[in-house]
Amino acid sequence: MSVPKLRFKEFKGKWEDKKIGSICDSIVPGRNKPVDFDGNIPWITTPDIEQNGIIYDSKKGLRVTKEEAKKVGSKIVPKNSIIISCVGDLGLVAVVGNEIIINQQLHAFIPKEDIYYQFLLYSLSIRRGYMEKVATKTAVPYMNKDNCNSIPISYPSYKEQSKIADFLMAVDEKIAQLTQKCELLARYKKGVMQQIFSQELRFKDDDGSDFPDWEDKKLKDIATRVTRKNKEDNKNVLTISAQQGLINQEEFFNKSVSAKDVRNYYLIHEGEFAYNKSYSNGYPMGAIKCLNRYKKGVVSTLYICFKFQDGNVNSFFEQYFESGLQNQEIEKVAQEGARNHGLLNIGLDDFFSIYLTVPSFQEQTKISNFLTSIDEKITETQTYLDTVKQYK
Repeated sequence: MSVPKLRFKEFKGKWEDKKIGSICDSIVPGRNKPVDFDGNIPWITTPDIEQNGIIYDSKKGLRVTKEEAKKVGSKIVPKNSIIISCVGDLGLVAVVGNEIIINQQLHAFIPKEDIYYQFLLYSLSIRRGYMEKVATKTAVPYMNKDNCNSIPISYPSYKEQSKIADFLMAVDEKIAQLTQKCELLARYKKGVMQQIFSQELRFKDDDGSDFPDWEDKKLKDIATRVTRKNKEDNKNVLTISAQQGLINQEEFFNKSVSAKDVRNYYLIHEGEFAYNKSYSNGYPMGAIKCLNRYKKGVVSTLYICFKFQDGNVNSFFEQYFESGLQNQEIEKVAQEGARNHGLLNIGLDDFFSIYLTVPSFQEQTKISNFLTSIDEKITETQTYLDTVKQYK
């Protein structure tokens, strides 16, 4: 290999190019499944691997004895070895954190003295393309022993390997910290949303006084249906994404899935809502999203579109719908057994007759500002996390 483009200044000279089989001892597992699970050595399979993780244990808690391992022809994989998946989802890589035994979907490498195991982990993690290329193409692709041992590895001196690996581990640690922060913020938001919308947690007015009680209101009493047709032939065709809300189809799918002529679609403006009656993961009664990303856009007439009347806070209702508080009401009017290809059978009158439990305008504003501030923190952290991942 030629000298890498990015390198620590104190190192010079070219890297070595070798096949992994020449710089590691490899372990090929025996039979596919042990008979005895009463031992203390973890029996590891592909689902136990998390990319670039450390394998300490089996997620299913399976254990094997050394004696049983010998019977099925399996060798013990020592600590600081590297394992890769070689059947199905090829190229998942992990470091072995303690002694394990692997099944036939995995292959293990024990680095020789001049190879730092953590450097080897990162080297293998960017070889998935090669693995897919050399794998035997069947219904379930697989790599045999020769395929596994032929994986090319470029490496410098042990000292440089260590410095590179330590640097990348520091980046991984930062990624792990940011990932955990995102998860904790999301969990915190979910918890406070439950408290807010159950009215266990109430806000007070600026003068310290209590806000009025929340009221049950029909959607039709606080919102108006939007049915304006796309007479201007707006080409910004939108779809509903669980994570991104109303988003341009080509941006989301990398292609358009709409009709060629969209002039009969509904034209909605920024701040207006669209309801997709199709149930999906996390949205058992369909998703309701507000248009925030664009000034205008068009949606299929299968969507129910509406806007809130003056005296209501759009961003409050975004949070309300995201909490799923409306699902119980929608479920009451969704006809039993009338789901067709994921589409809920809900009449317009029934939909606009669902009840929403609504606070005053002032409390809506307080709730919206509070939850939006958490969203901004989550977005900021996620953006930073994505940046660090891209940097790595």
